[in-house]
Amino acid sequence: MYPAKQISQSDSRWVLRMPAIPSIFLLCAWNLVSGQIRYSIPEELEHGAFVGKLAEDLGLNVEELSRRRFRIVSVSQTKYLDINLKNGILFVNKRINREELCGQSLTCLLPLEAVIENPVEQYRAEVEILDINDNSPRFPVNEIRLEIAESATAGARFLLQAAQDPDVRINSLRTYELAPNDYFVLDVQIHGEMKLPELVLEKTFDREKQSQHRLLLTALDGGSPERTGTIHVTITVLDTNDNAPVFQKSLYTVSLIEDVQSGTLVIKLNATDLDEGSNSDIVYSLSSYNKERVRELFNINPISGDIRVKGILDFEDTSTYDIYVEAKDRGFHPLSTHCTVQVNVKDVNDNAPNFTLNSVAKVVREDASTGTLIAFINVRDRDSHENGHVDCQISPNLPFVLKSSFKNSYTLMSNGRLDRERSPAYNITVTCKDRGSPPLTTSKTIGVHITDINDNAPSFSLPSYIFYVKENIATGSSIGTVTAFDADVGQNSRISYTILDSEIQEAPLTSFVSINSENGVIYAQRTFDYEQLKRFQVHVQAQDGGVPLLSNKVSVNVIILDQNDNPPVITSPGSMKHSVIAVPQSADPGYLATKIIASDADSGQNARLYYRIARATDTSLFTVSHHSGEVRTSRHFKDSDATTQRLVIQVRDNGLPPLTATATITLAVGEQSAEIRSDFAAPEKDLQHSSDVTFYIVIPLGVISFTLLVVIIALVVAIWPISRQPAYARSCSIVKCCCVRELESKDRFQNSIGNLQIVPDPKMIANALEIRGNGILSDTYHYRVRAAPQRASNELMFFRPLSPATSITNGRNSRIAESESDGKVSNDWPDKPNKVSSTHWNAQLVDEHRKRG
Repeated sequence: MYPAKQISQSDSRWVLRMPAIPSIFLLCAWNLVSGQIRYSIPEELEHGAFVGKLAEDLGLNVEELSRRRFRIVSVSQTKYLDINLKNGILFVNKRINREELCGQSLTCLLPLEAVIENPVEQYRAEVEILDINDNSPRFPVNEIRLEIAESATAGARFLLQAAQDPDVRINSLRTYELAPNDYFVLDVQIHGEMKLPELVLEKTFDREKQSQHRLLLTALDGGSPERTGTIHVTITVLDTNDNAPVFQKSLYTVSLIEDVQSGTLVIKLNATDLDEGSNSDIVYSLSSYNKERVRELFNINPISGDIRVKGILDFEDTSTYDIYVEAKDRGFHPLSTHCTVQVNVKDVNDNAPNFTLNSVAKVVREDASTGTLIAFINVRDRDSHENGHVDCQISPNLPFVLKSSFKNSYTLMSNGRLDRERSPAYNITVTCKDRGSPPLTTSKTIGVHITDINDNAPSFSLPSYIFYVKENIATGSSIGTVTAFDADVGQNSRISYTILDSEIQEAPLTSFVSINSENGVIYAQRTFDYEQLKRFQVHVQAQDGGVPLLSNKVSVNVIILDQNDNPPVITSPGSMKHSVIAVPQSADPGYLATKIIASDADSGQNARLYYRIARATDTSLFTVSHHSGEVRTSRHFKDSDATTQRLVIQVRDNGLPPLTATATITLAVGEQSAEIRSDFAAPEKDLQHSSDVTFYIVIPLGVISFTLLVVIIALVVAIWPISRQPAYARSCSIVKCCCVRELESKDRFQNSIGNLQIVPDPKMIANALEIRGNGILSDTYHYRVRAAPQRASNELMFFRPLSPATSITNGRNSRIAESESDGKVSNDWPDKPNKVSSTHWNAQLVDEHRKRG
């Protein structure tokens, strides 16, 4: 709080002399104990009347009032006062009637609370409403009538109806005056706040002279100017009834709780009369000068004097009721007496707390700082003491806090980080509970919506993307879609996609692909060629539309898939127009005439080539290997065969659809010469020596056959005891035996076969031999010796020559196995190698060697 300047008496007089409000008595005082500013103004001021320089007294800059949203929060429902934000002056907003606002309370305070934001500060002030003399004393009846027996002695007292003045203090009822007369004087009795006029008889009546007297009673207040009220008192002189009823007390005190039932006994009065007969019969009644509210709440039994509750008592309305009771006898000239019953109402907790919400911020930014004002709460409980003491709290586990600023005044503020993506709105329930027994509670819910800020960058659905695209795709075709999400809303979640600049093969990336900025679809900007570009990477950035702009990026790998768009290309032989390939007429079946070499720029199955003879002069003379392209003879030449053979070889790939290429080969069939010689042919010999050659071949062949027979018998003798051994021992013994015998006969094979070499292959499985050829026998053959327990002889596994790319898996070659059948070479792919007995293999190998020279 800011210290306020005290106003001196001279300043106060100056305020009173202001021409704008000449009738205002304004006092601004600083309460050192409570630390609050208090202003004093009279009631009944017109709209716009000056109250005080509130901004100056609070030490606030007038220029900041509007910017910081300075406002007056009135506790009452009617906004009696307001502030001018241009000059900081507190003024009367609505005419104030003190009697309506505070009744007859001695002090009438109008509490004010002021709030200013950025930062939030709270002030409390009080405006005391001063009473002015705007009400005249008024009697509740138009005329007072009294009946007094003529036997009344001097000094007898007669209580009259009291006047009422709603003003307080000096402006309230001050005294009574009685017009001059010969019989009565006035005596004013004071009972608490009540001033009761009593007539005192100065001399006895003479009914025969005057039976009726008329007096004028005037009630005066203490205001300036003084106000008055008058009433006529008519006195009728009656015949003698000289004993009036008497109460034991003049004042009775009773306590009741406010929630008593209707009909509850308040008190039983008992008055006595010393007379006899009808003069001693007493009738009880409520005096005419009781307030109307008393008559509404209580009644009295005229015979028994029982006072009972007939209405609903409310401590919050009135805590004390004064009941004026009159007891009158039934004499011919009845006499009466009066007493007062004071009923004190005790409070019960029958009022739940009531609170109002002011300055409610229904929309708050999610980046609002801690301490942002949400609402200002005023709590009221009409009960008293502990029943009216209220404690408030809010829902737990919320980023808000409720702080108590003054008694029964709270401020709701933010108390943590707000996150719209987690909670876009909060329903804050404020619960206020008093300390009564049982306690009463009141709850209200405040809805607060959190507005979005751009605090979330776009995030992609995948950490990276892989798109497979076929080559030769049309320009403008879709490659794929990247998708990003943003947890924000509105413009903050509006995502645009762009491709980050980079180069591919010294060309800008944008010349290869483009992206739709709205939906993230990537399009091809050109036709891709797998043979030139197999893959490339694109970096895509997703950027939102918030302030500031937030972005994220992801890598997109584009993989080009090969298409069969390249036909096979024949690279060897070269030009076929003038090339003639000579084939000796004596060539045996399987003779390698030539080899077609082709290539394909594609990959995978699209580059796998297949060779076949499309057209031939004689289809029975030559065959072509489907996979290697080797052209070989399929039978012996006949004299009737044409000497010039033309072959059209078609090379086809394995793509869809397949592409082909053809090569035309001219073959010349003739006798072998020094210029034209096949690599497989031996030196040419005269035909007259053919019989000698045959003789020389038969003798070694017989010797070899006999030797092999002996070897077989020896193997059977060696294997027979081994066969009784366990499987693993038997396998090892057979391997050692076979390998040793094969190695021992290595030299004999080399001498008999010539250029063939038998070499153990360490890369192959056990029980295997490798035969390598020199010169035209450049292919390598692999043979495996396997023992057959059920048979008498071993078997050799015959493998096709291995190409450099051929792999060995689990002891089996991926191979092309060729076997002679009716003089033709088979191009089938057998699952298992061909099997021949060792004796048959040796004889066949030597015979073939002799035929080739």
